[in-house]
Amino acid sequence: MIEQTVEELSPIVGTRPACRALGAAPATIYRRRRPPEPKPKRPRPKPARALSEGEREAVLAELHDERFLDSSPAAVWATLLDEGRYLCSERTMYRLLEASGESRERRDQLTHPPYAKPELLATKPNETWSWDISKLKGPAKWTHYHLYAILDIFSRYVVGWTVQERESAALAEALIAQACEQQAIRRDRLTLHADRGTSMRSKPVAFLLADLGVGSQCTSWFSRWSFGPAVGMEPRFSSPSAARW
Repeated sequence: MIEQTVEELSPIVGTRPACRALGAAPATIYRRRRPPEPKPKRPRPKPARALSEGEREAVLAELHDERFLDSSPAAVWATLLDEGRYLCSERTMYRLLEASGESRERRDQLTHPPYAKPELLATKPNETWSWDISKLKGPAKWTHYHLYAILDIFSRYVVGWTVQERESAALAEALIAQACEQQAIRRDRLTLHADRGTSMRSKPVAFLLADLGVGSQCTSWFSRWSFGPAVGMEPRFSSPSAARW
């Protein structure tokens, strides 16, 4: 911005008066008007202590040796030094590998298999259920009730629900058993999905599902259901029976 203003004032008051008025260096203005010609790069002289071609090949051959295939240049340099051999510095080894296009990680790296997010597909009712436990506000602050709900993914029908004063694996077991009995679920026909809550992973629920022949799947990416109004506007219930109504 200052250089542009100097160029606009230079035809009127001159370059140096314009620079003094704006606090700009005249040398900077003249340099921008007539930039110096780039000088050709001079070839870098070869150091007297540089490795010869044979010595470079010897270092690379040592780095490519079978016992050093998974070793870093620092480990190779230290091992050779323990054996009483000094071929070059550690930095030179890195430089030679970089010149050969081998400057990546030489050690074995653990490659994790691609993770596939588990998905459940329901093509008919009573094929896949999902259940969760949500909290409902009680009559006073810091009090709440627990809403157990089982939802059929295909039809969006609530196959079972209850409101209790506490979260318990025994209550969840009884609700699941009742829902399976009411819907006449046969063995190996239903998959029950849930998050990784304590009640969902409890032994009573696991034993019940095994006895009923119901498959189970627990994932950490389970999205919490939303019941009723938006968060922060939920109504309060005076008792579990009021919440059921």
